[in-house]
This record gives sequence, C-alpha cells and structure tokens, in this order.
Amino acid sequence: MKIGFAGLGVMGGPMARHVIQAGHEVVGYNRSLEKAKAWALATGGGFCADAAAAADDAEVFILCVGNDDDVRQVVSVALPFLPAGAVIVDHTTTSARVAREMAALATERGCFFIDAPVSGGQAGAENGQLSVMAGGDAAALARVEPTLMAYSKAVKHMGPSGSGQLTKMVNQIAIAGVVQGLAEAVHFAEVAGLDTDAAYDAISKGAAQSWQMDNRWKTMAEGRFDFGFAVDWMRKDLGLVLDEARTNGAHLSLTALVDQFYSEVQSMGGARWDTSSLAARLQDRAPKR
Repeated sequence: MKIGFAGLGVMGGPMARHVIQAGHEVVGYNRSLEKAKAWALATGGGFCADAAAAADDAEVFILCVGNDDDVRQVVSVALPFLPAGAVIVDHTTTSARVAREMAALATERGCFFIDAPVSGGQAGAENGQLSVMAGGDAAALARVEPTLMAYSKAVKHMGPSGSGQLTKMVNQIAIAGVVQGLAEAVHFAEVAGLDTDAAYDAISKGAAQSWQMDNRWKTMAEGRFDFGFAVDWMRKDLGLVLDEARTNGAHLSLTALVDQFYSEVQSMGGARWDTSSLAARLQDRAPKR
C-alpha cells in the first residue's frame, strides 16, 4: 500500500518505521521538516513538507499528532487529496467529539475515518507491541488491520465513531487509579522502614500484581522519573476524560483527585516526568527520620 503518515514523534516515528519494514511505501510528514528528514534518512521512507503531499493518492493516511486541534488541521488539509475509499486512521488521543466530526467529514468525501488511540507507550511503539482500540466502520478497519498490526499486538473494534476514544478514556482512568495506589504503596513501605525491593518480591506475584507494578515500582522507589509518558500528556488525557464525564454523567471522583495530584507534580517541575512521578509528591511529604 501507499501510506501517508503524519506525526513522526516518539510514538509516530517508530510506528511508521514498522510499516516500512512490513513492506509498504510510506511518505512521512511532521510539523518539523528537519525531524521528517531525519526520520526518512533513518528508515528509508519518503518525507514531505505538508500533509497534503503525504496524503496525495494514499490508500491509508495515518495520524499520530498532539490534540483535537492538530487532528482537525491535518485532516482538513489532507482529506481533499485522498482518493475515494481511502481510510484515515487517527492514533492521536482526542475527544470522542472530534472523532465523530472527522468521521462525518471523511464520509462526505467518500472516505473513512477510524479513531484508533493506542496504549503501550513509547516502548510499545518501538517494539511494535501497541494495543489499538478502534471506533468507526468495521469493514474499513478490517481492510487496514494488517497494516496496523505492523506495530501492534492487538487491534480491537469497539463500535461506531468515537468508541475508540471512549475506550482510551477507560484505559487512562484505570491507569490513574493504579499508579496513585502504587505510589502510596511505595511511600508506605519506605516510611514503614521496609526494604522496597523485598516488599515488591513479596507482593508482586499475588493479587496486587500489575504492569505498572512490574515496570514502575523500582523506579518509583529510586525517585527516577525522567522517562516514559509525560505528566503533561496524562493531564491532557484526563482533561478529555473529565470533560466526557460531565457530558455523560459518569462519577469519577478518584480520577478528578489524581488529576489534581498531577497538577501538584507539574508545580514541582515535573511536567515532563513519567506519570509514575505521583510518587514524587509523596516523597516530598515523607516524614524526616
């Protein structure tokens, strides 16, 4: 397939590389032309200076950009250059509202729009192990699923347009609560004078086990947060969650509280720290021995 790919950052860059390695012709676009050139040099892909050129005659046009406004801007530029029947796949985490808007625009042009946010972070993108939750036309998704599997371990169709984004919100709600609980567990172990490595060994094979525990307990205990999914990004995502909850009436007391905890981390200078930095605000409050 000829594929256009917009957004070649820490997520999109490796995802697009996997698509090339799967044998497709990929033309990449990034707001920073220098980043697009560097990506093309490293991967053997093509690059261009605007989204229109990346979309021109592409059978699939994939986005992995920043927010709702970025999606609106890129799709509005790219859509007139896509052939009828082309499928737009948006891996950006956005509101469900913008997903439905873009799906309607694509339909008017005889194209398809799949909202397909991902979970797995930078490591998942680098290793081709992302989990994709998708909303939109099931037949269109089935057509592009082999391409998405170049960088994914699972693709799940969740329902009509917007359903992928709603599912990503469920994902972020679950993560927020788990990370806060884990931060408090590490904090308690430290204050109680336990060996945190031994505490991990004692509880990580039982009911408390989670991906977050296995991958973030040790770095939390060591106070290392200069990696991973940034607090700024998580606050953006939780903002989308809380906006949606105000519309649909869901009660998200814990999620709202954790969002405020993340605002404290930002005020500590942790805007670009990993989301596990919820532990940092507790370490800052630990009793002095």
